[in-house]
Amino acid sequence: MKNRIYSLTRPGTFEIIEEVINEDTDGVIVRPGYMSICRADQRYYQGTRAPEVLARKLPMALIHEAIGQVVSDRLGEYRPGDWVVMVPNTPVEEDDIVAENYLRSSKFRASGFDGFMQDYVVMGRDRLVKLPDNIDKEVAAFSELSSVAYHTINRFDAIAHRRRNTIGIWGDGNIAFLIAIILRYRFPESKIVILGIHEEKMSDFTFADRKIHTAAIPDSFRVDHAFECVGGKSSGVAINQIIDHINPEGTIALMGVSEDPIPVNTRMVLEKGLRLIGSSRSGIKDFRDLIDFYEAHPEVIPEMKKIIGDVVAVSTIEDMNKAFDLDKRRHSGKTVMVWGK
Repeated sequence: MKNRIYSLTRPGTFEIIEEVINEDTDGVIVRPGYMSICRADQRYYQGTRAPEVLARKLPMALIHEAIGQVVSDRLGEYRPGDWVVMVPNTPVEEDDIVAENYLRSSKFRASGFDGFMQDYVVMGRDRLVKLPDNIDKEVAAFSELSSVAYHTINRFDAIAHRRRNTIGIWGDGNIAFLIAIILRYRFPESKIVILGIHEEKMSDFTFADRKIHTAAIPDSFRVDHAFECVGGKSSGVAINQIIDHINPEGTIALMGVSEDPIPVNTRMVLEKGLRLIGSSRSGIKDFRDLIDFYEAHPEVIPEMKKIIGDVVAVSTIEDMNKAFDLDKRRHSGKTVMVWGK
């Protein structure tokens, strides 16, 4: 079977690389159908990663958030036409303690080896999760990002103490939105408070109990636990605000990515006995848990559609550039590519 890989050879430039797929593989051949552009993809596309990183990782097919349809499965576990989520994390070893997404040996698509911008992808059968028939495919396209949110909440649930009267979420972007809506259903008795800077974005958090601009946080405001979903240079400001407003022995879940070191008020971390937990990426169990969550709470799907910005039909390299350029101009929201339509 002939395959075409749409490889980013340098920032802003996609080129086609052809290969032949062995149809006798024990893997499952999947045709990508819906893809979602991530900020990490944009950093490669725009060339904002360090030059030495770009030199090491390019050329490379982008996209790690995607669903697709099964083309063939020689072992018959999946049927042609089945819609599946494709899990980008690919472990090469097992560990009794360290999860697959934290093993330094694991490979991750679109970060060192080819992502899903291909006509066909050969997937390990343990890297697929079958989608319900009635799932909204545009929402399912960013299941990887949603699974990262779910993974972080699972880690929080295992580590944080049981007093969860008020949970604060610093940030008003995509990951903050996903964290907030999953928390709403996972911990319905907790008060969910959004702390952000964009009034328009925060207006979409209709399920939150309270919304506060970070420039006007009352001195008396307190949370039992918090999620930092800011990232970048502003993550230091957000983390230190959390430290100021969190109750003693609270847990702070860190999710925002910063390219540079940030200052943290460790004195108050020590005085309050705080726990800071980092979370990154997700594993196969998180994807399965997320799909179970979708089936148990189908009412979350219309809420999740709120963060979809542009939906772009993609069949040419020009279409790919259009999708990435549209996404680049957006300050929030997910850009979904409908692949090969």
